[in-house]
Amino acid sequence: MPSTREAVRSTPPGEASGVRILTTSEVARELRCSKAHVHNLINGRVRGARPLPALWLGRRRLVRRASLDQWLLTIEHGR
Repeated sequence: MPSTREAVRSTPPGEASGVRILTTSEVARELRCSKAHVHNLINGRVRGARPLPALWLGRRRLVRRASLDQWLLTIEHGR
């Protein structure tokens, strides 16, 4: 049986608390666009798209999985 330390190491970052956190690279891969475009989405610089909600962690921008899913539904339905 793995120790608690090993169990924590095997859990992907952001999933230990039940909240999935994505990096801008992961968001870009999922949206099939560049990281620069993801940063433009986060900063509200893409015409016709609402800003993508993101968190600051130092200089890094991170996106909650739930926020990305909700944002996609919102822009898909044009609300």
